Amino acid sequence: MITSSQIRAARALIKWSAQKLADEAGIGISTVQRMEKAEGVPTGSIKNLDLIQKTLENAGVEFIPENGGGVGVRLQR
Repeated sequence: MITSSQIRAARALIKWSAQKLADEAGIGISTVQRMEKAEGVPTGSIKNLDLIQKTLENAGVEFIPENGGGVGVRLQR
């Protein structure tokens, strides 16, 4: 599962607003904002979290899992 900080960082990498992410994922802006405010893995609908992750991945973001150095994001090659 991705974390709220990964969502915020991913949006910053691709220069998307929260509204743009909501529009692209087909979810409400309040859902994106709520998930970004959470600590760690956002609570709520797993379906919405998956939609956010897949939308950001389709936009070129790669999510880096916990590997001893912490979670993160980067742009795909």
